Amino acid sequence: MTNSSTTIFSGIQTGKALVVGGNRGIGLGFVRHLLNDGHFDQVFATYRSADTADELMQLAQTNSKLRCVAMDLTEESQVEHGLEQIKAFTPQLHFVINCVGFLHEGAISPEKALRQLHSDHLLRYFQVNSIGPVLLAKHLLPLLNHKQPNVFATISAKIGSIEDNRLGGWYGYRASKAALNMFLKTASIEYSRRSKQTAIVMLHPGTTDTRLSEPFQRGVPPEKLFPIEKTVALLMGVLGNITLNDNGSFFSWDGSKLPW
Repeated sequence: MTNSSTTIFSGIQTGKALVVGGNRGIGLGFVRHLLNDGHFDQVFATYRSADTADELMQLAQTNSKLRCVAMDLTEESQVEHGLEQIKAFTPQLHFVINCVGFLHEGAISPEKALRQLHSDHLLRYFQVNSIGPVLLAKHLLPLLNHKQPNVFATISAKIGSIEDNRLGGWYGYRASKAALNMFLKTASIEYSRRSKQTAIVMLHPGTTDTRLSEPFQRGVPPEKLFPIEKTVALLMGVLGNITLNDNGSFFSWDGSKLPW
């Protein structure tokens, strides 16, 4: 077991990592990074649809450390089945990063006013950004409940901070990220009893140059719009300093703790 003040990654020698939503954007960036990280000898990556996973599949063909697993985070049966497939290869994971997130698609985009709210759009935000990750926490428990140190991280967003909300708007996205933070903060308390070597943390990646943020990049200063590789490197730097004392914390890309 690791001491609560010892960084978790320092205790990982030949670990197993899982990237949920590893087919594009920040998730694919994490896959590429972890394949070259000496802490891990095997990397699992999930994708929702093979139609959007070409780069990930090509990477798996050229790197034996990578295994791809189909999983739609909004379908609990798929979450359970996908993790069962991983259990067939390994009884435990040491690092899990959930990169699945939803901001806009088709007619759904961030609302600027109450008149733009639609119940089905709000449900979609919560289904992907909030409910999916907590069901992931539910089914990950057997893979993380072991004697070696491990981290379960998820990409959240500073916009989900209630205390930091000074501009309003973006109702569904804000609320679903706030719900994500509450779900995983609550899960971290249960994990502290049932999976004592796990630290659950939420991460704000900053504005990253991805498909998710593309329609909203206008007005973002160039130095605040991070390439994917920079975001991953910054977040891995934060994760490299995580200890068990950080279980249930909300960090920004620069390592500072964010208000709820």
